[in-house]
Order: sequence, then structure tokens, then C-alpha cells
Amino acid sequence: MVEPSIPASCAVLQAKLSSTRNPSSIAEADENKPDTVRIQRAIDACTPGQAVVLQPDNSHDAFLSGPLQLRKGVALVIGRGAILFGSRSPRDYDVTPGACGVVDQNGRGCKPLIAGDRADDAGVMGDGVIDGRGWAKLTGRNVSWWDLAQEAKVKNANQNCPRIMQLTRCNNFTLYRITLKNPGNFHVMYSQGDGFTAWGVVIKTPKSARNTDGIDPSSATNVTIAHCSIDAGDDNVAIKAGSSGPSSHITVAHNRFYSGHGMSIGSETNGGVSAIRVTDLSIEGADNGLRIKSNSSRGGLVRDVVYEDVRINNTKNPIMMDSNYTFYRNTRALPPTFTGIVLRNVHVSGGGKLLLEGLDAAHRLDIAFDGVVFDSPPSLIRARHANITFGPGPVNFNVSGEDVHVKRAH
Repeated sequence: MVEPSIPASCAVLQAKLSSTRNPSSIAEADENKPDTVRIQRAIDACTPGQAVVLQPDNSHDAFLSGPLQLRKGVALVIGRGAILFGSRSPRDYDVTPGACGVVDQNGRGCKPLIAGDRADDAGVMGDGVIDGRGWAKLTGRNVSWWDLAQEAKVKNANQNCPRIMQLTRCNNFTLYRITLKNPGNFHVMYSQGDGFTAWGVVIKTPKSARNTDGIDPSSATNVTIAHCSIDAGDDNVAIKAGSSGPSSHITVAHNRFYSGHGMSIGSETNGGVSAIRVTDLSIEGADNGLRIKSNSSRGGLVRDVVYEDVRINNTKNPIMMDSNYTFYRNTRALPPTFTGIVLRNVHVSGGGKLLLEGLDAAHRLDIAFDGVVFDSPPSLIRARHANITFGPGPVNFNVSGEDVHVKRAH
């Protein structure tokens, strides 16, 4: 792994607005002074291999923007001390008129704050902050993006709220040192690309903010997520593989996770997931630790997944291999199989639950524990349809259950 670098600038834009404190935002009078046009013009005019830089100017430190479109080879850099705030107006994000900022059965009604489509060799970088203000009331309404997410949960419907970043078919894309906060939906979705690096990224959003995944590679290959700190309201990282194709050769190394739903694979695995390496990971206070989740409406083959040198503390469900993840309606069309799953040198403090479930006798969980130790006994272990190997390193718990076969490695 090679640490990225920030390219030379083609344009430097000075902040014209000032952030407030407690909570961080801008004055109501400044909400009608967006910087969208001047930022987009600078991006469009920039020579590939260079960067548009947003930087503070004396007492001014804030930019306000609606959706931005990245271009090939151009980086957007948020300089130290600068904050890019997302617009609070749903109309700015509409995919079709009136589609954003509502709860319905459709979803996907909002453009992201920052979009990339075939923007190869582009990036978002810098030591500044991008803040989606998911907590703030939408323009002219008494509801926030996060309120809509909660309403959707209650109604078993879909929220239409913007992600901070949606990157599609963007090969060799780089996120570097940037801080991301408070999105209406996911922080970063990277899909259908070859070559993605997130290095030194800080994600910090309250655990109560529903569906605020940290970084989600989907149908992606040659992905590196390294030296990041992720504190989120949903999956810290979720590797997905749906109908757009497989995800493979993904490395998650030297990271720290806090609140969130853990280091996840799924729930879409029908495209196939393979060659995943998770190493030197600390998980502190999350709902879940290491999790593979799918079900028979969106399952496929998940294989060759290795977790090594992982520390899990104060986490409700430290290890979850769930072939019956029931958030989505189940059919039998796409059964999941998890095989070649290895946990090596994993240390769990604070107990918690273990779920080790294959779907059925034909779609089994095949998993090995090598040096997996709990400081205190798990509060519950549930297993079925599984082939489990212990060793050669120590394992200080036992597993039994329906159609469960345990052997010892020497």
C-alpha cells in the first residue's frame, strides 16, 4: 500500500461564508448564497492531474453547495479549516421533480452531494470537512433528513435522502484525509469500479442517524480502505455485490471503527464476493463486529475471506455469519453460501453473541477459528448447517447445533 498525495492546484476558491458553532452550520441568512456554480465551473475547467482547492479566508471558512459532478483526473480538495456544507433544500437534489425529501416505496429520488460517473483518476481530498447536515431542518419544513429516515423505518418504506458521495464506474479513485459528517444517507458508495483507495479518512456521524453507512464498495475490485476512523449510524464498511457484478480483491487494513454496524459483507451477495482481507482492525462499541449477512432473496457465493489481527470490544454481536438476514423479504431464488471464511488472531472483550448459520444442508457455512479468544464467555452461541474448524491457535469457546460439524486443526 502506498499513501496517496494531493496534486497541484488548478484553482483555489476562497470561502465567502462563515460557519456557526454548536451545532456547526451556517447562518440562516446565508442559506440562499450557494457556491455550487463557482465550484462546478472550477472543476469543469481544471486540467486532469490537478485539483480544485476550497480554502478558508480569514473569518470565512464555509462553502454551501448542492450537487457537484466530478470530472476525470480532477481532485476536489477541502483545505484545512474549510467546511463544505450540503444544501438543506430537497429541490436541489431531485432526480425527478419532487422525488427528494419524501418517504415512499421507491427510494433513490435524490442525487448525491458529490457524484462521479466514469470519473477515472479523480478524488476528494484534504484536511477539511464535508458536512451533509442530516440533523438540520429542510428548507421550509419542520423535518430533517434523519427524521425522514426514521419515518421510513416506521412505515416500512424508503427514505429519499442524499448521500454525500456516489461514485460509479470511477476507476482509480482516491479519498484522502477528508472528514465526512452527518449525511442524509450513506457517506460513500463506490460501485462498479476498478481501483479505489480511502486513506486516512475520518467519518463521524451519530449512531442514531439511520442508514448512514461509512464506506460501501459494491461490485468493485482492487479496493483499499486503510488508516481510517469510522463512527457511523449503520455499517462502518459494507462490501456488497449485487446484480451489477462481483466484488473482489478488497483490503481493509489498519482501521478503527466505533459506533455502527461493523465490518460487513452483504446483504447483497448475489454477484459473488471473494478475496477479502481484513487486518489490524479495532472495533469499539459497535452493534456488530465481523459480519457476513445475506438471505435467499439476494444471496450468492462468499468465499476466501480472512480476518486477521482484530480487536473487538464492548460489541453486542462480535461475530455474525447470517445466512437468514431478514430485513428483506425472503424467497428461495438466490441462496447464499459462505465458504473459506477464516478468523485468525481475533480478541473479543466484553462478551456478546455469536451467530454461525448456514442456510441449509446444501448451502453451508464453512469457517475456521485460529487464535480466537473471548475475555469473558459469549452470552449466546447459535449455530446450524456449519462446518467449523478450530486451531491451530487457541479457541476458548465451544460450538454445537443442528447439522454442525467441528474439527480440530493441528
